[in-house]
Amino acid sequence: MSSTIHHSQPKALGHIRVLDLSRVLAGPWCSQNLADLGADIIKIERPGSGDDTRAWGPPYAKDATGADTSEAAYYLAANRGKRSVTCDIASSEGQALVRELAAHADVVLENFKVGHLARYGLDYASLKAIKPDLVYCSVTGFGQDGPYAHRAGYDFLIQGMGGFMSITGERDDLPGGGPQKAGVAIVDLMTGMYATVAILAALTHRDRSGEGQHIDMALLDVQVAMLANMASNYHTTGVAPKRFGNAHANIVPYQSFACLDGHIIVATGNDSQYVKFVEAGGCPELAHDERFASNPQRVKHRATLVPLLAAMVAQYGRDDWIARLEAVGVPCGPINDIDDVFENEQVRARGIAVELPHPTAGKVKLVRNPMKLSATPVGAGTAPPLLGQHTDEVLREVLGRSAEQIAALRGRGVV
Repeated sequence: MSSTIHHSQPKALGHIRVLDLSRVLAGPWCSQNLADLGADIIKIERPGSGDDTRAWGPPYAKDATGADTSEAAYYLAANRGKRSVTCDIASSEGQALVRELAAHADVVLENFKVGHLARYGLDYASLKAIKPDLVYCSVTGFGQDGPYAHRAGYDFLIQGMGGFMSITGERDDLPGGGPQKAGVAIVDLMTGMYATVAILAALTHRDRSGEGQHIDMALLDVQVAMLANMASNYHTTGVAPKRFGNAHANIVPYQSFACLDGHIIVATGNDSQYVKFVEAGGCPELAHDERFASNPQRVKHRATLVPLLAAMVAQYGRDDWIARLEAVGVPCGPINDIDDVFENEQVRARGIAVELPHPTAGKVKLVRNPMKLSATPVGAGTAPPLLGQHTDEVLREVLGRSAEQIAALRGRGVV
């Protein structure tokens, strides 16, 4: 294994190799998780262009002169700690190389359309014949079966189809009301997280039984599962939940409020916290009004209570409110811009922003994995690789190819 990937400090997945045929976000987010945990990720990319997100800029990482490099910020976000190998899987020689690499892998991860890789002999059935205990994870929009199986699936479409946008955004009867997508590709990201969990479960099963398996991950399945309490509300009542903006469907007050100089979030999880909130704002009468005395009553009388609370909050500044509420134990916080986030003292204390050396940009600033393990800590790893940066290394170390053989493959356009 490459010394640039594995370090002397023990890694939870230091014994695992993943052959990553995925691109864009859901699959790469999964493999980056596995890389952060110590797995050797061999990222297979199309010669000449590679992962689509390499070109999804601006912004691009800058070199020492301030000029754009070839690495888009989007690509940098999801490809830390991997080794990039260029291979033309549309060619028979490229397919043979991938099959050979699969024989040396524990996991194959792919996000091609259903049936696409079968044409190349790179589907689960084909690779299982080579390596019976292989864990093979497919990520698609709609899954391997069902009437939509052959449709292409994209995060934005799934947020709409899966109900997320029907409960996200301001209420229809208020200014700015209407369906709204999340500010990040939340379905892709959560599919990557679920795929990570599924792969780890399958590896545990393999270690106990010697049996591999095929994991079928669908963005739509994940989005429906993510409805969580909203789905439960629907199944309980038979009524589809509506958008509540920054309010909570089941708790009042649990939302954002405008202060004199910004916005705060107040999250009163129980009646006691509500009482402390209104007392801190100088409105104790709102605690004793029978319409607002309990959370069910506050939910029932939301339309009456919230304007009264909004007027109360608007009297004081953001920092003043946070100081008042923290002093009495009411959960609250500011609504920060992202620049505020990375200047936040807690974020800085946790070291979530990391800088890694980069071949063309000199260094790149990334966000570390949030998992903290005491015995097998998650490391920052290496910067997202340049296209094909490790082709020779992997073919030499994993497959035993000589420099002459690699040069011949490159001459034929296979790698």
